[in-house]
Parts: sequence; structure tokens; C-alpha cells
Amino acid sequence: MRSFLRPPSFRLLPAVSLTLLLAACKVGPDYVKPAITPTAGYKETAPDGGIWKVAEPGDRAVRGKWWTVYNDPLLNALQDVATSSNEDLKLAESQYRQARALAQSARSGYFPTVTAGAAVTRFRDSRNVFNASANTGPANVYSLPLDVSWEIDIWGRVRRAVESSEASAQASAAQLASIQLSIQSELAINYFLLRGIDAEKQLLARTLVAYGKALELTMNRHEGGIASDAEVAQAETQLKTAQVQAVNLGVQRAQLEHAIAVLLGKAPAEFAIPEAALETTPPVIPVGVPSELLERRPDIAIAERQVAAANAQVGVAKAAYYPTISLGATAGFASASASDWLNWPSRFWAIGPTATMTLFDGHRRSALNDQAIAAYDGTVAAYRQTVLIAFQDVEDNLAELRILAEEAQIQDAAVKAARRSVVQTTNRYNGGASSYLEVVVAQTFALTNERLAIDVSRRRMTASVRLVKAIGGGWSVTELPAGDAPVGERKETR
Repeated sequence: MRSFLRPPSFRLLPAVSLTLLLAACKVGPDYVKPAITPTAGYKETAPDGGIWKVAEPGDRAVRGKWWTVYNDPLLNALQDVATSSNEDLKLAESQYRQARALAQSARSGYFPTVTAGAAVTRFRDSRNVFNASANTGPANVYSLPLDVSWEIDIWGRVRRAVESSEASAQASAAQLASIQLSIQSELAINYFLLRGIDAEKQLLARTLVAYGKALELTMNRHEGGIASDAEVAQAETQLKTAQVQAVNLGVQRAQLEHAIAVLLGKAPAEFAIPEAALETTPPVIPVGVPSELLERRPDIAIAERQVAAANAQVGVAKAAYYPTISLGATAGFASASASDWLNWPSRFWAIGPTATMTLFDGHRRSALNDQAIAAYDGTVAAYRQTVLIAFQDVEDNLAELRILAEEAQIQDAAVKAARRSVVQTTNRYNGGASSYLEVVVAQTFALTNERLAIDVSRRRMTASVRLVKAIGGGWSVTELPAGDAPVGERKETR
């Protein structure tokens, strides 16, 4: 059986070889990461090794499931559910898959496009066409063509487009990591806020018992003619006020519980967290040095990959100034009769390069080039601003943790003093040396300081979570996929 096509003339080989050699060229700027000069260290320092410290050799930096540093089994379980069931995370993952598909679509430009078809056409020539065939009656044409077209990427338009789409896909992967980190940190913050409310509720429960006993004692003294009606009213007012505060905490707790349910991908009616007081303290978190932050924050990786994508688009815009050269080929069978449609004499083929170049477009290419350059400049500014905000986030939370640690020590001393005041004032009242108003004032100060101490502890925990988020939550730029690798596969470290 004879081959389908006769080999084309070898006289085309030099031209094809020259074309392929020229394909090594790429117009437009090669990508260079914008220069950032971070400071040697953070402004906030803790010489006494307080709640944070600069990482030293041998320190275990936060990695992977960073929330496990808080040693809370329920929080660990909730985070696992959120990672697998959160709807925002599923949306981000679908957007990443879309970006990967677009990158694969761009890479298809490296290869020729092959189409095949079959057609049966009936036609008739015009009798009035110059040099028309003598046979002007209706006729049939049976064709079975195979067409191949391939744009020779001499100026790098396709390669720059692939660079841009791959960088965009990596930015989407970093966006997925950023959203995941935000969900995880929001869940941890809401969890510690809820536990702080539980601690307040337990405090108020103990306080209500104490206030109830005080009211009962005052009423007994009133019946014995020792206490006045005003003192009974004061004791009752104090008890009711504490009851209102306890009820009001229920609103805040319910809202936090509902927010956690949504983060877990559950309906609020299907979810509940049992009460438990906040008893943990913030762990020591090695924050590293500012230069490491550039490799650890997903939002910085997003901004940097967007710069790379915009840089490649400048090359795409510049390639439009040069001619487009493509190699086309077609082959197949064509006949006026169905009976000899696939016979060897019915074969045909054609092959050759085509060059096209835009000579005038009303400055359209120039405008697109200017637009691409402006877009690149904008992404560079956005990248540098993102880095500055990242440094600010770390400094803010370091400062908050340092100040709150000092505040916690002072507040603990205030709580101890308030408790002593309650004991002394109550003893004086029982001995008839002071009025009940003094007892009420002392108890009010004690409750206020106890609640403030819980609030400081709660704020320290949430600031600790925000610090972990600010340093990237254990994520690293090495987790970005390389080329068409799916998210989770690591690329080579730069």
C-alpha cells in the first residue's frame, strides 16, 4: 500500500531550519524581581525573651498546622474541618484550577493546530465569468482535507504569553494559600474570643452566687434592724446588674458560635461548642527576620507573581510590532466523483510559510504597549506596598503583644488588690465600721478588674494569632507550583 502523501521537496528545509533558529529570540524585558531592601531586624524587640523572639539556629519555626502550638485539641479538630469544608476555600480552589487551565491553554500555542474535515459541494460556474469553463453545468466536489497550521514563535509572543499565564496561575495558588490562612486565623481568633466570653460567664456565675449571699445577709440584717432599706436596695441592684451582664454575654457568644459554624461550612443550627474557660497563654513565636517575610507571606507572593505576569505582557505587546510567521500545510483527497474520491490520483498537498505584518493600525499597538508598561509599573508599586504593609502587620502585633504582656502583669496586681479590698471592706461592714455602699463599690471594682484581666488575656491570644498570620502562618514561597504542577507540589527553591 502506498503512503498517504508524497514527501515534500527538501528544498524547503533550509528555510524551515532558519525559521526554527530565529525562534530562539524573545522581545521584551526578561523578568527581574523588583528590588526590596528590608531592614536587618524588627523595631519591636524583647530583650527579656517575652512573648516573641528572633529565630535562632535550632528554633522550631511555625510550620504547617501552626494552630497546634496552642495545644487545644478542639481547636485542632475545628481547623481540620474548616480546611476541608469551608466554602470560600472551595471557591478559591476552583479559581486556581481555572488559572491552571488558562496556563495550559497558553502552552498549546507551542504546538501546531491540526484540523480534519470532509465536505461534499455542488456548484455551478457563472456563464459570464471571464475564461469560464466550457462546462458550466452543475458539478460536485468531494474533498477530504487535513490542515496543519503552526505559528513560528520567532519573537517570543507565545513564550511571553505562557510566562504571563503561568505566573498568573502561581498568583492564584498563592491566593488560595492566602485565603486558607485568613480562614484559619479567623477561626482561631473567633475561638479564643468565645473562650474569653466563657471565662467571663464563669466569673459572673461565681459573682452572682456571692452577690446573692450578700443580698440574703443584708436582708437578714435589715430584719434584725441593723441594715437600712437603702442597703437592701443597693445589694439587690448590684445582683440584678450582674445578672444583666451575664445575659448580655450570651448574645456575643451566640454570634461567635454562628460565625465559627459558617467557617466550618455548617449551618449555625447544626453546630454548638460546649463552654470552657480560656486558660492558655500565648506561646513563644519565633518571627525570624524581615527578609524572610518576603518568602513566607502568600499576599507578597501574589503581588510578586502579578509583577512577573505583567512583565511578560510587555513582551507580548512588543511582539505585535514584528511580523507573524506561520507554517501551513494541507493535504488530502479531492474529486468530482464519489467513486474515485479516495483514489491515489485524487490526492493533493500544499506546504509553505506565511508572513503577515500590520503596517498601520492607528497607533493601536503603541497604545497597547504603553498600557502594558503602565500595568507593569502599577504591579511593582502594589508589590512594594504589600511588602510595607506586611512589615507593618508584624510590627503592630509585636508591639501589641509586648504592651499587653506588661498590661497583664499590672492588671493581675490590680485584681489581687481589688480582692483584698473586698475582704477588708466586707469585714468592716460586718463589724459595723462602714456602710454597705463601700462594700458595693469594692465589689464593683473587683468585678471590673477581673473582667479586664480576662479581656487582656483574650487580646493577647488574638494578637498571637494575628502575629502568626502576619509572618505567613508557616507557608513558604517554595510551595508555589512550578509550571503546570498542581498546587501542593513544590518547585525548586530560588
